[in-house]
Amino acid sequence: MAEPAHESDPIRVPDHDLDDLVSTVARLVAESRKQGETLARLIDDTPPSDDEGGGARLGTGKDSVVESPATEPGHEQERPAPIFILAFDGTAYAEELKALTLWVHDLLLPVYGREITTGRPWCQQWQEHPEAVARLHALWLAWQQLTDPEAGLAGPATWHRDHFDPTMLQLRSPDGPFGACTTSPARPNHRLLAAPEPAGI
Repeated sequence: MAEPAHESDPIRVPDHDLDDLVSTVARLVAESRKQGETLARLIDDTPPSDDEGGGARLGTGKDSVVESPATEPGHEQERPAPIFILAFDGTAYAEELKALTLWVHDLLLPVYGREITTGRPWCQQWQEHPEAVARLHALWLAWQQLTDPEAGLAGPATWHRDHFDPTMLQLRSPDGPFGACTTSPARPNHRLLAAPEPAGI
């Protein structure tokens, strides 16, 4: 029976495991450096002073601040930036929509587009359908998270099962947001369906 290793004995790593260990350490160092840079940027970002923004502001942009009732006047806390596109406005919305459009046109449609049929409509002007923008943006956010190496090996399968399949079933169903749009590639069409009117208060 082998003697138990003493605490001061050196740890022996088989040669065939050294490459894996080196690549893992290199990846962790790179991730740590990246997180340090992000943290430094966050620390450098200071909320605007009262003379820049006219006091406490409510909003959804990255630099929005809110004065907390628990803090003294003049001590503002930065609100976290929104991540969902429907919370954006103006330039922030346009930039996020542009990035989303690149992902939809360069990755989603070439890989998962499938043929347009009466049972699977699509709209080339999907950016004008608020529901489609919201669903595709949520799908893109999930894709970014679940295709990251930190999501693990099951991340892509989870994205397909929990996010992609339900999203496309909703978007491309005959009664979905594209129901009045293109149902045949030979006859392109675009029409926004009327939403229910809100009840009076």
